[in-house]
Amino acid sequence: MSTENALLTILVDRINNDTLVLPTLPEVAVKVRQAADNPNVNLMQMADVISHDPALSARMIKVANSAFMGRSVKVTNLHQAVTRIGLRQIKNIATAMAMEQLFVSHNELIKGYMDKAWQKTLKVACHSITLMDFFLRDNKKTSLNRDTITLAALVYNIGVLPILTEAEKHPEVFANPSFLAHAIQKLGGKVGGAIMRAWGFTDEFVEVAESWANPNYRPEHICYVDFIRIGAILEGILQVSDKSSALQTYLDKGVISSLDMFNSDEYHDMLNDVKAVFTE
Repeated sequence: MSTENALLTILVDRINNDTLVLPTLPEVAVKVRQAADNPNVNLMQMADVISHDPALSARMIKVANSAFMGRSVKVTNLHQAVTRIGLRQIKNIATAMAMEQLFVSHNELIKGYMDKAWQKTLKVACHSITLMDFFLRDNKKTSLNRDTITLAALVYNIGVLPILTEAEKHPEVFANPSFLAHAIQKLGGKVGGAIMRAWGFTDEFVEVAESWANPNYRPEHICYVDFIRIGAILEGILQVSDKSSALQTYLDKGVISSLDMFNSDEYHDMLNDVKAVFTE
């Protein structure tokens, strides 16, 4: 049995036996989510929880001051930032901001793969969030919202982490990058869904992580998966034979209003505003 097949067999067995080591949610994200779920928590208490992580505090102030939030008056401290963002959005935005902490490794080879995976994730996320903004303008009564897509778009590819971590024990497989890509394509969705369940995330997040790359999953209703897929198509991460034809599917479904929007200054301006939120 080749090394690649051996690794694939190990991964499949561990997934089926629930013995694959899954990443844990960053501690600050756990604390923020617990606080947000407490019906008695107030904005001052939430600011105190976030203040224990200086990097997250700085990112929250940046989010509050961004065009992403649509406000012109600048906030100068964390309490003002939390007040502007609001408890409902803080939970998902704080978790999303903490995701980057997971895409790290002390192994230089793995670190390179994780860096690439995170950069791809960010590119898809920025498109997904921008697309949601355009969608919400025309669909005011939808249950879909921007703070959920922000987090969903940053966890959609979370399944790559345990696969890369397991592959780290078999350095010889990195001589064949196409194998790793195959392993991720074959198992990433199942692993991603398992992580979302282990973290106690709701079904919509499980759906995104589990099904975004599954060509046989074609929900009739408009859902977060649609926005992730469009972003992945635009960035060439979801391979399609004809990009225009693939995007036409989402025009017909009502997710986007026209294909011309992707070439518009308005779309690119909003996309750049979203990108600015995720850059240091």
